[in-house]
Amino acid sequence: MVDLVLLFFGALVMSVALTPLSKRLAPRLGLVAHPRARDVHTVPVPKLGGAAIVAGVLLFALVAGDRFGFRQLAAILLGAVFMSFLGLLDDRFQLSAYLRLPLQMLAALFVWFFDVRVSLLPSAVLDAALTVTWIVGISNAMNFLDNMDGLLAGVSAVIAAFFVTLAVLNGQYLVALLSAAVVGACIGFLIWNLNPANVFMGDSGSMFLGFLLACIAIKLRFLNQSPSVSWLVPLIVMGLPVFDMTLVVISRLRRGKNPLTTPGKDHVSHRIHNQGYTKRETVMMLYLVCAALGIIAIIASVANVAANLIIATALLAFAAYMFWRMEFGPWRLKTIDWE
Repeated sequence: MVDLVLLFFGALVMSVALTPLSKRLAPRLGLVAHPRARDVHTVPVPKLGGAAIVAGVLLFALVAGDRFGFRQLAAILLGAVFMSFLGLLDDRFQLSAYLRLPLQMLAALFVWFFDVRVSLLPSAVLDAALTVTWIVGISNAMNFLDNMDGLLAGVSAVIAAFFVTLAVLNGQYLVALLSAAVVGACIGFLIWNLNPANVFMGDSGSMFLGFLLACIAIKLRFLNQSPSVSWLVPLIVMGLPVFDMTLVVISRLRRGKNPLTTPGKDHVSHRIHNQGYTKRETVMMLYLVCAALGIIAIIASVANVAANLIIATALLAFAAYMFWRMEFGPWRLKTIDWE
């Protein structure tokens, strides 16, 4: 437990200290987010804050790497750093989505090779496909969610905090340590990123966090539970980014837009904000949604299969209702600002 606390504060302090440095360095590297039609910020903002998050999390490798399964830890961190670098290139040069996607799949296959993989389906090939789909999907879902000041950093901190709790409850001490480093790094960055933000994490941060959290979710195990619960629990914890991406993809396809190449102000956060809530209120509401999902996930982790079936059905019904409300009902967007 002492290691958890020390690692959390170590990552937090490093992130707090390095974020201002990344802010000063960003303009020299051409990493500045200039306002566009789809953005909620109105002035240019540096977008290299992800580097501070990466540095804070990598502190974990120095503290606990000798006690973790070194090959798996190295694979996860190398894959996450590669995704961060890919995001950095995208921030600077606006890479094509059709170039990013196969590279993301390669990163997912890389960690699969080192046994960071889903074991749910009867075929190894299907499990490999599911692993790649999960990692790439979550990485992009977290990237999608980075659309309002403080949103992604706070949501990532909440998700990682529940991963810490689930890992401790199930005796996965080293998984808890890695999750604690994510919590600390995200909160340290959040100090600079809350509305009005003076620095963004950029794709280098969002892709890093998405990849890392997807891998942590795969490594979670639950005592005396069926494999169906093992995949349901992390899916519940990460329900908000999954719902947001599903809503956005379907919404854009309905309007004849390519969901990969046509960003717009059509996310869950934008729809809530359009109901008259301030940006901070919107973000805080979504933090609470993540916290509620995390509590439900903890209950699901100790419940039997029948109870989990009820939980899953209730959550799907609520998600379907919110989808209708946001896409066809009173929260639908009458106009969308496309890039």
